[in-house]
Amino acid sequence: MQVDTVVLDVDGVLVDVADSYRRAIVESVERVHGDTIAKADVQAFKDAGGFNNDWTLSDAAALYVLASREGVAMDVAAFTDEIGKRGGGLDAAEAVVESALGDDARERVYDAWDPDYLREVFQALYLGSERYAEIEGGTPPVEAPGFIADEPVIVTPETVERLTAEYCVCVLTGRPEAEAEIALERVGLDVPDERRFTMDDWEEGKPHPRALVALADRCDADAVAFAGDTLDDVETATNAAAADPERTYYGVGVLTGGLTGASGRRKYEDAGASVVVDSVNDLPDLLEG
Repeated sequence: MQVDTVVLDVDGVLVDVADSYRRAIVESVERVHGDTIAKADVQAFKDAGGFNNDWTLSDAAALYVLASREGVAMDVAAFTDEIGKRGGGLDAAEAVVESALGDDARERVYDAWDPDYLREVFQALYLGSERYAEIEGGTPPVEAPGFIADEPVIVTPETVERLTAEYCVCVLTGRPEAEAEIALERVGLDVPDERRFTMDDWEEGKPHPRALVALADRCDADAVAFAGDTLDDVETATNAAAADPERTYYGVGVLTGGLTGASGRRKYEDAGASVVVDSVNDLPDLLEG
């Protein structure tokens, strides 16, 4: 791929979040509602689309748990398939629940569902008590050391050096700014503010193309490679190509996130990925400046 700009997702690309963000999803639902989904089931929600934001995914998982108590006889695979058919995301999850339950049961589900408190618990588990006080402010709802400390670095210093020496490197992530900064410092990637988009910078979220096109503009790019670990990331590149036909956009799927092995490779290819790599560390050898 001949490119002049490389855009990197953070989670599952630069750092491994299996025991941090994904663990926080599972355990926050458990703490708030007394039951939860399996960590492996998180990927089914990701594959349904519209869940780049893990707070939103936690909300949908909580809805599934509460609806199951009211008699919705769907496993996670069936539930997320229905979400995907409705376009993905939390609105689609709510639509599935509303179509499956009667009025009284639906009212009980929504009375028990508390996304605001769920988010507070999620942040306390993920950040830990000390960082929660610094970033969120106030007293955390639960005491925890913080799963953020359990994020192994994937990208090597050599990869960072090669990419930043040869390309206009940007970051496009669903993390809040403060949490993105922690990860970037950990991996040693120094990206100017104008070359990053976080949750705090745009409302649409992936797979909307606005942020990716804006980063291409800021790099005065002719061709962009965007490496991510979800189908939404690949779709973001596809949508950017449709919205900005004067440039070339390559969607690069990496197999270090929730999508792994041969099945992950097939899903990326079916979604239109330009290339699938085992790790972001394979990227420099595939690119030509």
